[in-house]
Amino acid sequence: MTTAIGSNVDRAAERLRSAAVTHTPCAPVRDLIGSTDLAAAYAVQQRLTRDRVEAGGVIVGRKIGLTSEAVQQQLGVDQPDFGVLFHDMRVPEGTPVSMARLLQPKVEAEIAFVLGADLDGEVSRSAVVAAVDHAVAALEVVDSRVAGWDISIADTVADNASSGLFVLGAQRLTLAQFDPRQTRVTVRVGGGVASTGAGVACLGDPLLALSWLATTVRDLGEPLRAGEVVLAGALGPMVVVEAGSEVRAELTNGEGRPLGTVAATFSEESR
Repeated sequence: MTTAIGSNVDRAAERLRSAAVTHTPCAPVRDLIGSTDLAAAYAVQQRLTRDRVEAGGVIVGRKIGLTSEAVQQQLGVDQPDFGVLFHDMRVPEGTPVSMARLLQPKVEAEIAFVLGADLDGEVSRSAVVAAVDHAVAALEVVDSRVAGWDISIADTVADNASSGLFVLGAQRLTLAQFDPRQTRVTVRVGGGVASTGAGVACLGDPLLALSWLATTVRDLGEPLRAGEVVLAGALGPMVVVEAGSEVRAELTNGEGRPLGTVAATFSEESR
């Protein structure tokens, strides 16, 4: 990395860090790192991740983004991206999600995989299936630090894949109990249907998304480890939330059999 590029990575990281600390959305960082330079964007993300770990943050998993073909076409990319999940990003189900922790949140319903084994070697589909201990319904609260969600692929990657918070459901499922590809989801806000989706919307198969992530982070020297949580990507469109929103996602199989639920209420309570 040249000095000029390194300086721009530092400046981009500081811009995003300041937005998070001051709770004020910032301008995009593509003026500093370009709109399509993924190497520079991940360098920013890694800089912010390192700083957070040095400040006491504990990594508990990863999130996969841009798993929808429509969103990929919108941003002009042909692959997903990923971000890092920290321990303080998880909100226990039943605990109100404080809007004071967020800037401009949206919610996605997803399948979360919890690993029972490391994925630091072969990453075939069978290896991925064997590594998954169980899955649960999940809500990811995405929350760009970039004002107005005015993002390119580089902006969202640098901004930890626009990660915010996440909530996990209680009902555990093994892969012998359900097929992620056949999963359907209904998201309700205040009782009304706000979004619907299906497992095939996530790269055609959420396990394929997990395989992509496992391969990518392994090659970066940061493989997935047993116990980590992986949010596999949205099954349907994002839903905008605000204080007072009550969100509930219901997963079913292809025949409508319940597979689990996850819910969150957004409040104005302090952090």
